[in-house]
Amino acid sequence: MHSRPTIRDVAERAGVSRQTVSRVINGKPEVSPQTRLRVLGVIEELGYRPSAVARSMVTGRTCLLGCISPNLVDYTFACMIENAQAEARRLGYFVLTGSAPAVADVEPLLEEMLNRHIDGLLVMNPHADERYRFVLPLVKRGLPIAYLNDRPREEPVSSVRCDDVDGGYQATRYLIGLGHRAIATIHGPTRETCTTDRLLGYRQALAEAGLKVDPALVVEGDWSPESGHRAVQRLLASQRPFTAIFAQNDRMAIGAIRALQDAGLGVPEDVSVIGFDDIPLAAYCHPPLTTLYQPMEECGRRAVRLLVETIGNPHRSPEQVLLRARLVERGSCAPPPPERR
Repeated sequence: MHSRPTIRDVAERAGVSRQTVSRVINGKPEVSPQTRLRVLGVIEELGYRPSAVARSMVTGRTCLLGCISPNLVDYTFACMIENAQAEARRLGYFVLTGSAPAVADVEPLLEEMLNRHIDGLLVMNPHADERYRFVLPLVKRGLPIAYLNDRPREEPVSSVRCDDVDGGYQATRYLIGLGHRAIATIHGPTRETCTTDRLLGYRQALAEAGLKVDPALVVEGDWSPESGHRAVQRLLASQRPFTAIFAQNDRMAIGAIRALQDAGLGVPEDVSVIGFDDIPLAAYCHPPLTTLYQPMEECGRRAVRLLVETIGNPHRSPEQVLLRARLVERGSCAPPPPERR
């Protein structure tokens, strides 16, 4: 039976000292980016797992990270958290994950994590509402914090998120490129940063093409398929002509497609629909959904790496990481009917 790989094995394979491997694991800054990537690659290749007990005795840390999310059911959040947990394990940390669906859930959940002496905290969608007013003062107390799926406003913390402005622009520009001029959008709650950013990208693409935003074609949903269905019913009831819909997540897009089909309209023959996220179901709905792939896996992994680096070097400058969305063409978009161009 093979013995577990050791820090010595990692050092020999990577061609560095054991001290360098230790610095990488603990997020210390005295390592070049090239060396850090090489060591992390060897750690993954060998399946090396640092001993949490040994590290705790040496560093005085618990090797525990906290993660607070609005929910654990939404695919986007779940995918980010799953990859954050995997990256944390690779770096010798364990993530305590909690769901805070309501404002009242945050304080007891956070207190439980602090009682376990977490070394750092991942916060998902901190500005979605006021539920995180208990979290933000921790920055001033010195707890390393990283935002996932949102950007800081004034707080000096690192963050990792999708470039939603560019994503909204890409989706809208794609529809314009197909010949669409009357493009509706179904967005999420306006208190959320990703909503305002995707709307900004939508408006930028329209303005660049010399098209005006029709307020009647901008409808709010709540990210659910049901809200996408209701939004299309509102659009149809408004009697404003449109030939395409940019639904700002895939679940609303799927609900929108169903509502169009219920109304006797073909997708994409009469109305094109593009989503955002590229959830697994997107490839299997009818028609298969054209969408923007959001790099959820990389968001989760990068956020943990930033957090661990901050734990190792509390004085490092906060870093804001933007990851680009990527167009995935399937079967829900086409040029508008000739008579409606």
